Amino acid sequence: MIVTKIKGRKHKEVAHDINEYKVMWLLVFFDMPTETGEQRRAYTDFRKRLLNDGFTMFQFSIYVRHCASWENAEVHRKRVRGFIKEYGEVGILTITDKQFDSMELFHGVKKQKTEPRAIQLELF
Repeated sequence: MIVTKIKGRKHKEVAHDINEYKVMWLLVFFDMPTETGEQRRAYTDFRKRLLNDGFTMFQFSIYVRHCASWENAEVHRKRVRGFIKEYGEVGILTITDKQFDSMELFHGVKKQKTEPRAIQLELF
C-alpha cells in the first residue's frame, strides 16, 4: 500500500494486486493430423475454439492467452481440455508473466539470399 499526503491529510492509494508473479500466461502446443476430412474438421474446430476463448496464435501450432491470475488460468486450462478430440497431441503450459517476459524471440536473424531484382521494362 502506498501512503501519500494530500493537503495535510494522509491519503491511501491502494497498489493494484497485479504482480508479474501472479499474472499468468497459458500456452497451448498442439500437433494434429489433417489427412482426412474428419481430422481437418477436428483441427479447425480445436483452433477456432482456442481463438474464441481469447487465445492468440504465437506460432503455427502454439497459442497463448494472458490470464489475470492462477485461478483464471485454471478456468481456461479446463476449457482447453474440453476442446481436445481423439486426434493429435496437445500440451498445456502455465507460466508467470515474469517467466514469459524473460523469453527471447528472434525474427529473421539469419540473412537469406535475396533474389536479384527484375529489370523494369520502359516503353516510350
